[in-house]
This record gives sequence, C-alpha cells and structure tokens, in this order.
Amino acid sequence: MKNTRLRDMITEGIYDSLYIWKEELKKVFKDGGVLIFFLLAPFIYPVIYSFIYNNEVARNVKMVVVDASDTFLSREFTRRMNAAPDVRVVEVCRDMETAKRMLDRKEAYGILLIPSDFSKTLVRGEKQAHVSLYCDMSSLLYYKAFYLTATEVSLEMGTELQIQKKPAYTSRAEEIQTQPILSESTALYNPQSGFGSFLVPAILVLVVQQTLLLGIGMLSGTDRERNRFHTIVPLKRHFGGTLRVVFGKSLAYLVIYIVVCIWLFAVVPNLFSFPRVSQPFHVLAFLLPYLFACIFMAMTVSGFLRSRESPMLIFVFTSVLLLFISGISWPKEAIPPFWKAIGYVFPSTPGIQGFIRIHSMGATLKEVAFEYRLLWIQAAVYFLSACLVYRTQYILTRQRMKRRYQYAKERRDRKRARGED
Repeated sequence: MKNTRLRDMITEGIYDSLYIWKEELKKVFKDGGVLIFFLLAPFIYPVIYSFIYNNEVARNVKMVVVDASDTFLSREFTRRMNAAPDVRVVEVCRDMETAKRMLDRKEAYGILLIPSDFSKTLVRGEKQAHVSLYCDMSSLLYYKAFYLTATEVSLEMGTELQIQKKPAYTSRAEEIQTQPILSESTALYNPQSGFGSFLVPAILVLVVQQTLLLGIGMLSGTDRERNRFHTIVPLKRHFGGTLRVVFGKSLAYLVIYIVVCIWLFAVVPNLFSFPRVSQPFHVLAFLLPYLFACIFMAMTVSGFLRSRESPMLIFVFTSVLLLFISGISWPKEAIPPFWKAIGYVFPSTPGIQGFIRIHSMGATLKEVAFEYRLLWIQAAVYFLSACLVYRTQYILTRQRMKRRYQYAKERRDRKRARGED
C-alpha cells in the first residue's frame, strides 16, 4: 500500500508539472510584452548588433593634418598616412584651431600634429622626433585606425632613415642592420582584430540571462497583480506542491530557450562568419548548466517583484555593468576583488568567460572546469532558493486565504447576530 501511495504521488506530481508547464506556455504566448523579451529581443538584437560590427574594421576614417613643419619629410609622413587603407587625410592645415573646428563639425575624426622641428630633429638625430595624435573617442574603431597607421608609418620611415645614415654593402645586410630580430604579429582567435568577433559572442551569452530576468519577472509581476492574494502561486489543486511548480515553470522556459540558443549560438555566428573553433558537444554541455542557472535565478528574483514594470526598472541598467565585470571588456585580473565577487553571483560571468574560451579558442570542458563547475553550483543554489521562494509564496497564499475566510465567516456571524437582535 505504501508503494502504491508513493507511485500515485509521483504520477500526480508528473501530471501536475505537465499541467503547469502547459499553462505557463499559454501565459507566455498570450502576453505580448513577455514575447518581446523571450523571442523578439533574442532574435532581433544580436542581428542588429552583428550588422553594426560586421565589417570588423573601419576604413578611410577622415583625418586632418596640422603640418607646422611643411618640409619634405613631413609631407612624406602625411602622404603615407593617406595611402594607408584605414585613414583618409581630408585636409592639411597650418593651425590647430582650424583642425578643432573640423573635428567639432564631424568633418574629421582625428588630428595629426606634426611639430615645426620635425625634419630638423630627424636629420640631426640628436633626439627622437614626435608627432601628436588627437582622436574623437566616440568610437574606438577610429582610434584603432589612426593609432595603428601612425605607428606603422613612423616605424617604416624610421627604418629608411636609419639605412640612409648607415648604409650597408648589400640589401641583406641592411635588413639585418635595421631588423636584427625578425618578428611577425599574429592575432590569435581574432584574425581581423575586430570588435565583432571579440564582443558579440559575449553579448549573446548575456542576452540569455537578461531576457530571462525580464520575461520571468514580468510574468511573476502579472501573476501577483491578478491574484487576489497578491502572490505568484495561484490557489489551484495543481499548484499544491513546490517541486511541481518549479519543475513545470522551468521546463516551459527551457523549451523556449532551447530554440533561442540554437539561433544565438548556431545560426548567428554562421550568418556573420564569426570565428568559431568549438565542438558542438562542448558548447551544448556548457550551455545546459548556464540555462538552468539563469532560469532558476530569474525565478528566485521574480518572487520579490511587486509589479509588472519592476523588472524594467531593476534589470535593464545592469547589462553594461555585468558586461564589464564579466572580464571580457576589461581584464578580470584588474577588477577589484569586491566587484569580482559580485560578478560571480551572476551566471553571466562564468558563462561569458567559459563560452568565449570554448567558442573562440577551441577549449574543452576540462579546460573550463572552474567555470563549468561554478555554473552547476549556481544552478543548484538558485534551484533551492527558487523552491524556497515558491514555498513561501504558497504558504502566504494559504494564510491569506484562511484569514479572508475567517473574516468572511465573522461578518456572516455578525450579520446573523444583528438579525436575531
């Protein structure tokens, strides 16, 4: 009889979980705001962002040159800057005020200042010659184009001047004299050295967490507003157990985000030809605990949201902060310990670090073992906290229902007593 009772309880729990799963899917697809976060944002936002940085590098960025030297060497420096594919010299002027006005009017995005003693310093060789570069930092791609081009031109001209001052007998001897150690620069895992290949994969991982927080938070806020007891657990027979509620709801979100993850991590990188050297098994195995951790964290946090609009006010502004403390746009070794600890509270931090190494560097699960274990730990901790939140909400619903029933009973008793009097 005990075995039969246990089997009936398990069967009932499975049926209730499937019922909750079906009801949660209905709520998602009937709510236009939630659909924006669960489907529209993950499908549209990565495409827009990838289109913006799809070229990877900036070409023919406009520059104005202030040539105070006006000599052969200064004009040669300007000519070589203009001949580079990344820079286009739009004007050469004699004073900085004209160049500043052009920068203010967006007629140029950088200023190259060649001082009056440029040629004299190079010819005499008494000290190093200097050129100054000023850049509009509204786009780091502009700075990168100007800085790399100016560096290459200065190194090239410096090599030629060294050969002229100390000529060798043969061209081979000149090569050895000017470059005794042959070096070659190779950009690992990012051949174009572009922002798209570097930043977009991290943003794809962050999109999963943020849209889950916003969507699940909005669903919970709606449930609380529509529930007469102002809790997120309705007073229905199928919602009588904590585990079945958590399993049913999380399964609904998991089914939706399996489709979203296929789009984000399989279709988008192929669509825009982002570098990818990962094995599908390692990506799938790594994303599984990340999805669980994000879902259970969102379910935990949703228990504290009072309205439908609360997630927009709380979570939207955190996206940039989480991207910075994840260690992708700023080295994690340089992040203060306090903020590093805050970052590891969110699944996005180990998720971004591990996914970038797997996706762009070809790492295996063994090589990202720290991040992989941390995601499973986060998933377990947030699962327990989600169960605690929903259990508390269920108890609150029962208590408030009981108080309302007692209040209604007392009112009826008072009315009957006044009628008898």
